[in-house]
This record gives sequence, structure tokens and C-alpha cells, in this order.
Amino acid sequence: MPPSDSGPGRRRSERSHRAILDAAITLVAEKGFENVTVEAIASHAGVGKQTIYRWWRSKGEVVLEAINDGFADVAAFANTGDIAADLRTQMENVTVKLATTEFGSAYRGLIAAAQSDPELARKHIEQIIEPASVACRKRLIQARDAGQLRSDADVQTIIDLLYGGIYYRLLLSTRPLATAQVAQAVDLVFAGIRTSAQLTQPAGGAV
Repeated sequence: MPPSDSGPGRRRSERSHRAILDAAITLVAEKGFENVTVEAIASHAGVGKQTIYRWWRSKGEVVLEAINDGFADVAAFANTGDIAADLRTQMENVTVKLATTEFGSAYRGLIAAAQSDPELARKHIEQIIEPASVACRKRLIQARDAGQLRSDADVQTIIDLLYGGIYYRLLLSTRPLATAQVAQAVDLVFAGIRTSAQLTQPAGGAV
């Protein structure tokens, strides 16, 4: 990460840091993870490779942070009191980002590379997948504790069911990623996990 001091040096570091992350996303999206080097990222970002090695130990760490940073604006879960709507909003935001920007191609490249790199796979789980799962589990548990979901509903299984379809389409390209897919998945899953009282409410009603 850039140094924490203030002043012109700090601003230059922030610009370089942003440029490196953006370069990593662009190059991996265009060329694939395996075909991108630290030197190429540095050149595209307009910095020396020693700048990258000052903040990261490897290309994998650069790309992981770039992906994690890219998820920052779509990762949060609202709590409006309507768990299905809150999940649908977050999932639609993720889907749009993956489907309409180079971020989706870059993330697909990272996941592909992780299949033959156990260390990269481990860090991907630790830095991206698990924090996202923790946030989603927290929101689902809040809803379950509020009586909005069946008491026996396993939150990790719910996450697998909801997000599995997104990754399936992203990685296998069976069909295009689309927000309509999200709404259908949420409706189908929640038909099975809502409490009886919730199922009798009109569609779109408060929960």
C-alpha cells in the first residue's frame, strides 16, 4: 500500500497506486493473467517496477488487490428490512459490474489462474470470497433472527444457491450475465426459505 504520510509525495503515491490497480485490471482483461508481467503493469501505469515491488510482493498480489478494490463499490448489503430486495440489489450491482466492464474479464482471468496456483487460490478465498461471504451471512442471519427466513435455513447454502448462478455464467459463458437472472434466482430461493407468514404477504411487500 502507498505510504501514509501527507503532502505532495502522498498524492503522487496515491496516483501511482490507482494507476497500477487500473493497469492490472486492463491488462489482465485484455491478455489474460498468465500473459501479464509486473513489468507490463508498471509500463502501462507509467511507474517503475520497483514501485510495484515496494507495495506488493508479486503480480498475483497486485491483481488480487485490484479485483478487491473493484468490488468495493458493489459489495455492501443494505438493510432496508426487505432481505430479498437487499440481496437482489447487491447481486444486480455485482452482475452489472461483471457483465458490462473489463472487470469481469479480469476476474475471470484471476479465477482461471488460481486453479493451477494454490497460493493464489488461497489468497483469493481469504481476501475476496470469505469477506464477501461473511457480509452476506451477517445480513441473512439478521433476517433469520427477525423471523423473515425459516429458522432451519442454512445461510451458507443460501449463498451458494444465489451466487452460484452468477459464477456459473461468468466462468462457463453458458448464457450472458443479466440482472433478470438475479431476480429469478432470488424469487426461486426465497420461495423455499421464507417463513409461512412471509409467504402469505403480497409480492414486494414489507418483510
